[in-house]
Amino acid sequence: MGAPAPVRAWRERDGRLLRLRLDRPKANLLDAAMIAALDAAFAAAGAGGEGPALRAILLDAEGPHFSFGASVEEHLPANCAAMLGAFHALLLRMLELPVPILVAVRGQCLGGGLELASAAHLLFAAPDARLGQPEIVLGVFAPAASCLLPERIGLGAADDLLLSGRAIDGVEAHRLGLACSVSPDPEAAALAWFDAHLAGRSATSLGFAARATRLGLMERVRARLTALERLYLDELMSRRDPIEGLTAFLEKRPARWEDR
Repeated sequence: MGAPAPVRAWRERDGRLLRLRLDRPKANLLDAAMIAALDAAFAAAGAGGEGPALRAILLDAEGPHFSFGASVEEHLPANCAAMLGAFHALLLRMLELPVPILVAVRGQCLGGGLELASAAHLLFAAPDARLGQPEIVLGVFAPAASCLLPERIGLGAADDLLLSGRAIDGVEAHRLGLACSVSPDPEAAALAWFDAHLAGRSATSLGFAARATRLGLMERVRARLTALERLYLDELMSRRDPIEGLTAFLEKRPARWEDR
């Protein structure tokens, strides 16, 4: 008997809403298996199939936390090219999908977890959720967030999060425009928004509206992600400190920076 699937998928609202749930609590790490399962689920949603046409997809997570982010082990040189390639392909698939994507976030939503959430159309957050890009603390940077966050919250606010590595709560995320709603039960808030605004709409028209909001964005993100992958893999990972920062984290010790 194999391991349980890292993502659960089911339909609700008379088949008009696809539910996707990260299901490896408590960390819900975005490792290779999780990324592959998400990519397959979004690909299937884009292909359509039997039953009512989708009005939306709601992504949330089992357990107290949305996601601690990508696997740190997979950031090391032996695996980071494959990990970044697969993860960025997933994000591009989400950005291209002609179906509105809602995401409900509680607990920690960090690193790749926030990048995943930022690729959705609307983010519903708990007030005490913690959202951030802590990659700089490990001596690396977040390629996808470096192009997604400026698009969502502006360059100044994005610079603050990306350079400091600090996490913000759901209230600040709402103030910055990253979250569209703050609620103690973000899943219920997302479902209520779906019922009020999407359930009775034409799936065809919603698909065009979802595509329309991403026109221009897709071209910018695709071009920047390619350049950012090269900056990360060819330049950053050829230096000493990024490897030291990742290794120190895995060894549970302070990093010894040499500024090289």
